[in-house]
Formats: sequence, C-alpha cells, structure tokens
Amino acid sequence: MATKFFEELSNNYLELLSGGEEFNVAINIGEFPNTKTFRAHSVILRHRSLYFRNKLENTVKDENNIKIINLNHISIQKFENIIKYIYGGVILLEKLDASLIFELMLIAHELLFEELTKYLESYLIETKASWLRLHFIRIYEKSFQNHKLLELQNWCNNNVVKYPHKVFDSENFTSLQENALVSLIKRDDLQMEEVKIWNYVIKWGIAQNPSLPSEPSNWSQKNNLTIKATLKNCLPYIRYFQMSDSEIVKYIQPYKEILEKNLWEDILNRLNNPNQIISSTIFPPRAILKQNLSPSAFSTVINEEHAAEIASWIDKKANIYSVRNNPYEFKLLIRGSIDGFTSKTFWKLYDEQTNVAVVMKVKGTDEIPGGYNPVGWDKPTRRRIHKYCDDAFIFSLKNGNIENSTISRNPFDENRCHCWYNSKYTYYERIRDTSLYTVEPDRNNGKISRFSVEEYEVFQIFKKNL
Repeated sequence: MATKFFEELSNNYLELLSGGEEFNVAINIGEFPNTKTFRAHSVILRHRSLYFRNKLENTVKDENNIKIINLNHISIQKFENIIKYIYGGVILLEKLDASLIFELMLIAHELLFEELTKYLESYLIETKASWLRLHFIRIYEKSFQNHKLLELQNWCNNNVVKYPHKVFDSENFTSLQENALVSLIKRDDLQMEEVKIWNYVIKWGIAQNPSLPSEPSNWSQKNNLTIKATLKNCLPYIRYFQMSDSEIVKYIQPYKEILEKNLWEDILNRLNNPNQIISSTIFPPRAILKQNLSPSAFSTVINEEHAAEIASWIDKKANIYSVRNNPYEFKLLIRGSIDGFTSKTFWKLYDEQTNVAVVMKVKGTDEIPGGYNPVGWDKPTRRRIHKYCDDAFIFSLKNGNIENSTISRNPFDENRCHCWYNSKYTYYERIRDTSLYTVEPDRNNGKISRFSVEEYEVFQIFKKNL
C-alpha cells in the first residue's frame, strides 16, 4: 500500500503559486477598478481543468512569450479561492458566507472543476439549507440553468413538491426554465390538484409567446401550433384522466387544439363512458397527502377545525363555519422549520402581505397561540409606528390540555392599542394562563409572558371564490 504525502505536496505547489516563478500565463481577473493579474503555469492549468486546456490551446503568446486569459466577470476574492484549489487542492469554507460559496460553485462548474462543483453542491445542502430556502427562487433558477447540478435540482424539487406555491405563485414563475417545470410536473408527489397544474402550464406557455391573442378562442391554427410546440415537453405529463368532467369542459376544452387528436378523443370517450378502453396512457393520481386538501393546507400546527374556527372569527360569527363549509383558503407563506426563524426570513417572505394569520406551536406545552391581521405589518424602522385595526385579533386554540379556544379582540383605543402584545391593556382577554408566565422582577407585577416557539406558520387567508 502506497504512503501518500499530499499535505507537503500541496504546500509546495501553493508556494509555487505565491512565488510566481517561471510563470507563462497571466489571468486577468475583475472589472475596473477592482482588477488583479494572477501569474500561473500552463502545465498545471492544462492538467487541472479541461476549460483551461481548451483556452490555452486557442490563445496566442504575446511578445513576452506569455499567454493572457481574461476572466473579468469573476471577482478577485472568488478567484483567489479557485486558484488555491487549482494549485493546492484546498479550499477553506468556514469563514465564507453561503452566498459566496454558492457563487464559487457556479464558477467551479464554469471552469469545469467537476470535483469541486460536486463538493460545494453537497456542502451547501448539508450545512447551508436555511440560506438555500431563504433564497429559494434564485437557487432554483440557477440550478436548472445548469444541467450538472443534479443534487441541488433534486433538493429543490423535493421542497417544491411539498410547497408548490414557492415556485408556482412566485412572480418569476413564467421565466422558469423549461427543464425545471418539466421535472416538477413529472413528479407523482407534487402536492397540487391536476387542474391547477394544467392552468399553470398554460400560463407558462402563453408567457413564452406574448404576441398570442388573450383568448384561446381567437387563436389561429398557427397560434395553436406555436403554443403546442412550446408545451410539447409538458403536455405528456398532465394527468387528464384524473380531472373531473366539469374541469375538462371548463379548462381543457378551450385548448383542445393543442392536444393530440387521439388524446382529445380519448378524453371525450372517458367523459361519456368512464369504463371505455382507450389507447392513451392513463397516469395514476398524484400522491397528494390528505391533509393538503384541507383549508389549512400543509400545516403542521393547526388542523381543519382550527382553520374553520379562525374563519368564523374573521367574519365575527360564533363558530358558524365547519370543516365542510369553511369559505376561506389558507395559503402558506412561511414555515419556520423550512424558511427559518430569523426576523430577516420573516420580512423577506412576508413583507407587504395583508389578511394574514400567524400560528405558533409553543415548546413544552399544548398551546397554539396566534393572531390575525387584515392590514398587515410594515417592516420596523427606528421610529416605532403602530397600526390600528378593529378587525385584528389574537387567539389561543383548543388543543390537548387546552380545553377551550380563546379569542381576544382589539378594543381600538388609539391611546392604548398596540397590536400583538399579550397584555390586558391592548386586547380584551388574555390568551395565556398567567400560571405559565415567567417570573421577572419589576415587570408586570413580577411576571411576564415569555415562551419558546417550536414551530410557526404564516398564512394568507382569502375567500375561495376570490
């Protein structure tokens, strides 16, 4: 068995880099005024990277017998990390922020350092998952622009299938890479109703062809062929035979011209006779979790009964709504365990939203406190500004040892009302038992309501028919 002395070898090559002896390549990095020229050796570059091998073969020496390579789009700091990896096979990540590590991964891929690319990809997923979630849309877009970042693509899709609103409801949805959209709608576990998937696919397809008439009934044969060509890789993964008759008529029929003729005929045959044998492939239903069909979709904190109770409070009616007739939809905006528990996360994902409810799972108890705010919060500044709204309320939900739910409405006294304080001076009723308060001298007669949150979720709530 051979003994390997890699550490000393690495140090020797790093010394060669820093000394710049007998260099024959100059690599210009950065844009004015932040530029730097790195001295390197062609024999090392060629054997470390296919990118540099190709670059050097197509670069002519200057009058000083030096080959010059320009990589002005890469910053000095980033290339310093890359060049140390090239010469010494080392990279120090502990003091680098996640954003820089992500950029290094993209550069490593560009320069065809496959080993380093895969290492940084795994490192981000294993140690920087909260940062990836916080910048999810950017990560998602970049990973699918690159066909080699398969591990990161898979990580992204595993998150999206559980929380599809992160992508489908984002403002950048229509600029999504085609391969990203296809990879999602292929998934059996995508947690979304089939008709909604169809509607989003159509929306994406139309956005790629902005010159199309707004109404499909006004599309020419050429228009239909155009959208059909755009969606050729998406349409085969729609599960047409898992939609209801009314959904087919309302949402599919207007676009029948973009479907294959035999597929549309099979859809019609199944409408007339569900047992009809057809030639088209029938995909099984997606494996949608039962809880995801409830008004409190994807919640790990509240259940359907809780959602109906909150809905009743919003309309100021005493428990008028049940699970079956709850008119409100709960759209998940944030979940602590997925998006993070920092204030930065909260304001990045929440800012400027209205009609929102926050629910929390208190650590060590059965408590589920929360609150509803129809006017939303503004990101805090140095000057503390309060909003007044008599439709806002805080609550504690019935759960486990908590036998009854409690709601506390805002008295709307502008001299005393400060939203979101669990205090007798700001809401009519306390929502926590004072026996759970922490003892702290000289505050609130020696007690104050403090608790640790195990999980929290923020929902935007709106009427289903809107």
